Amino acid sequence: MFHFLSWLLRKRRRRNVHGSPQANFLNSTEGKSLHSELSVNLDFIRRLFDLTPDLVIRRLTIRASDEKAALVFIAGLTDKTTLNNDIIRPLTSEAPSGNGDVAFPNVSQVSISVHWDELESAILQGNTVLLIDGRPVATLLDTKGWPQRAIEDPQIETSLKGAHQGFTESGGQNISMIRRYIPNRELKIKEMTIGSRGKCMVWLMYLGDVANPRLVSDLETRLRSIEIDSIINTGELVEFIEDNPYSPFPQFILTERPDSTVSQILQGRIAIVVDRSPSVLIAPATFVSFFQSIDDYSTRWLIASFIRMLRFLAFVIALMLPALYIAFISFNYEVIPIQLLFSIAESRTRVPFPPLLEAMLMEITLEMMREAGIRLPAPVGQTVGIVGGIIIGQTAVQAGIVSNIMVIVVASTAIASFIIPNYDMGTAIRLLRFPMMIIAFMFGIIGIVAGMMILIVHLISLESLGTPYGSPLSPFRWTDMKDTFVRFPAWKMIKRPKSAEPVQSRRAVDNRKKGDKK
Repeated sequence: MFHFLSWLLRKRRRRNVHGSPQANFLNSTEGKSLHSELSVNLDFIRRLFDLTPDLVIRRLTIRASDEKAALVFIAGLTDKTTLNNDIIRPLTSEAPSGNGDVAFPNVSQVSISVHWDELESAILQGNTVLLIDGRPVATLLDTKGWPQRAIEDPQIETSLKGAHQGFTESGGQNISMIRRYIPNRELKIKEMTIGSRGKCMVWLMYLGDVANPRLVSDLETRLRSIEIDSIINTGELVEFIEDNPYSPFPQFILTERPDSTVSQILQGRIAIVVDRSPSVLIAPATFVSFFQSIDDYSTRWLIASFIRMLRFLAFVIALMLPALYIAFISFNYEVIPIQLLFSIAESRTRVPFPPLLEAMLMEITLEMMREAGIRLPAPVGQTVGIVGGIIIGQTAVQAGIVSNIMVIVVASTAIASFIIPNYDMGTAIRLLRFPMMIIAFMFGIIGIVAGMMILIVHLISLESLGTPYGSPLSPFRWTDMKDTFVRFPAWKMIKRPKSAEPVQSRRAVDNRKKGDKK
């Protein structure tokens, strides 16, 4: 009997909740047209935006037609200067025009709507809605003015000779910076919205006569198929559209530089601009493209080629040096010169741990110091990184926990990983370093060779937006080799890379003066 009464009470509560006047009012009006009476519309807005203290309803009388009206907006998302000077003042102060209506010449976008869903979306995006008594329509006025930071120098992708402008959290501002580099009508922009609760604007930017339509269509289909409450940042978006989510290697280029983005667009690739994010995604990407920097094209090609080869050497060192140390000490010590072997043996006489545990201990300590330096404020982080590294390394050697050679190996590995220009690729290398050390401890040099073969096979099998990740090495494309391990002069790279699958390949003409010939 007690359980039956409890069930009856719960059922009555649910019926009262779903059958409340507010719920019935919202369900009966949502998705329909506006009412002609101003009081009814304002009553619905108050119920629609329940518990929204920053919602402002400003009642006024239009001088041009002596009509009762109201302005509805959210205080924190609206530009007060535009609202007061370009909307409220014309409505209340200016003389009427010939037809009795008031124009808003200083407002960038003005539109008319009769549906509640459009009105709700406009208010939440920072626009101001004008409702007039006796008219079943609403005027949507562009007054977006949420807080945003100024354009600053990029924090991660620093450059010596490149532009000192970085993207901000405003998608419209980022598009404007890209347009400044490519003032051409072939720069196409496709707009879409992702998210059911927090709608996020996403734009595809590409050259209409260069980018492959198949890639554009494929990327657009992947974006439109996303069903999520809201997109917070570009990293979250990548996980929904990448080809292989289980790979440690990044399959989209993430950049915060407008000049790098424009360089990729000119090659035939597609840029994904996400509102509220200071980074832009580039697709398709190849393994080699993560070792290219904007400074490579600002310096002489011989210097740029040397630095490019230095980055690939750093990739090998950061990935394999600790594993090689473990393999040589544990299995293949016969390949070490005898004098160096005596020095290593002497430094390891007091170390009680096997080489794998010694290397793991130092590498994990290094990763913790790196993360601590990133999370702390900049002056404190630098102090922790430098002083902590010196103190921990010296103290660990004196205590006999690690050897001097191990400290040198770890320090060299850390420096090599810092040379990688792309942060996501550098993070992937840091992660793969640990399984390489384990396999080296188990099988020696043979294990390292097997691990590298597995890694190469994985890279060859990867795809970015359906494009081979290993291009131009696999499949081999000789024309694209001009901008891989070395960078040829700009007048030699007259065709766009085939890895971007452009429909128009020529991007330059070699008409330079040949020597002293007139």
